Amino acid sequence: MPSKRFKKLPEKTKDLSAEIFEKLIPELKKNCTTKFDESLDLSFQINNKQKKSEVNIRTVVNLPGGTGKKVKVAVVCEDNKSQEAKDAGADIVGSDEFVEKIKSGELNFEKLICTPSMMVKLSKLGKVLGPKGLMPNPKLGSVSDNIKEAVMNAKSGQVEIRNDKDGNIGVSVGKKSFSDEQLMKNYNAILETLEKEKSNNTLKGDLIKNVFATSTMGVSYKVKLGKSI
Repeated sequence: MPSKRFKKLPEKTKDLSAEIFEKLIPELKKNCTTKFDESLDLSFQINNKQKKSEVNIRTVVNLPGGTGKKVKVAVVCEDNKSQEAKDAGADIVGSDEFVEKIKSGELNFEKLICTPSMMVKLSKLGKVLGPKGLMPNPKLGSVSDNIKEAVMNAKSGQVEIRNDKDGNIGVSVGKKSFSDEQLMKNYNAILETLEKEKSNNTLKGDLIKNVFATSTMGVSYKVKLGKSI
C-alpha cells in the first residue's frame, strides 16, 4: 500500500509530455517530501541492440557540481607513493599487506585505485573484486601513476556510467539541497560524456531512446533532451 506521503505526490506523471530537465528540477525538488536529502536521479534507455553488435557503455564522468556523497577511497601503491595518496585524501593506503587483506575479503571501501605496477597483483583477485565492481580499470581512471589526480577525482564527484544488459543507465545528478545551477552542470556533463561515447561506438540512430527523472522517493517524469544525441 502506498504511504500517505506518496499518495500526496502527483499522479500519472509518466503520461505527461516530455520536458527539458531545467524545467523539471523545481517539480522534482517539490516531490522530495521525506526528511532526508533525497537524490535526483536520471534513468537512460539507450539503443544498445544493434544489427552487427551490441553497444556497451562503461566510462566515468566528473560531475562539476559534486555528488553530495562521501566516497571511501582505498589505494594500493608502492611505499614511496603512499604519502601522496594520503595527502590527496585517500582513506586507506597500503601495499602487499593490503592486497592480502583484500584477498581475504576485507573490502571496507567503495572505490579502489592502484598504480600500474601494482595492478599485476590485483588482477589475480578478479573473483573477489569483480562481483563488487571494485576492480581498478585504466579506462575509468582507477589505474594510474598520477595517484593524486585519481584520488581527488574519486573524492570530488566522479561517477561511473554503465549500462545493464537491457540498455538501462541509472545515474544521480545530485541532491535536493543542490542549487539548480549545480544540478544543471552535472546533467550537462553526463550528456556530454554520453555524446562522446556515441562517437566512440559505431551505431545507427540516436544513442538515447528515453530519459526519465525522479527523486529517491518521488515519481518519474519524461525528460526532453535539448538536442539529439
